[in-house]
Amino acid sequence: MNRPSAILLDRDGTLIAERNYLADPAQVELLPNAVAGLLKMQQWGCPLIVITNQSGLGRGYFTQNQLDAVHAHLLHLLNSAGVKLAQIYVCPHAPDETCRCRKPLTGLVEQAVQDWRFDPRATVMIGDKACDVDLGLNVGARSLLVRTGYGHIQQNDPAVRPHAVVDDLLAAAEWIETELPR
Repeated sequence: MNRPSAILLDRDGTLIAERNYLADPAQVELLPNAVAGLLKMQQWGCPLIVITNQSGLGRGYFTQNQLDAVHAHLLHLLNSAGVKLAQIYVCPHAPDETCRCRKPLTGLVEQAVQDWRFDPRATVMIGDKACDVDLGLNVGARSLLVRTGYGHIQQNDPAVRPHAVVDDLLAAAEWIETELPR
């Protein structure tokens, strides 16, 4: 596999600081090296796509308007730094609801493939939890576990089997450059 046709990213704990049921845009905090990593990935010309479970919406912990405000602020922070996300895909369902879009199920990636026309087997999924790693594996992507968020705990779980464990999004970009050269 050469450079990826898309980069799939988890939101909380991977791109921004982990907050329980984030509903306040003022609490959006980009993680260290997130912008540097995304800028490096952006140079490859592939879409940067966020895939996120937001069960707080389905549980009634926050509204769609609050989630939209969080995402608007996140996009503002990234745009101000020169990073352009292609899209944010959200699963709003609680874990006990039946859906096809809650990670590690593949519904959101299938939607992204329709919208952005890429081969999911030629992508990289980056996240901090088992569900992120498993989503990548379920679509045939390379899966990277970042040590940010819950990743520093998840890396010790033998059931979590990423292709690689890296410190953060900048280290993920460096791994991709080394392991998936042009």
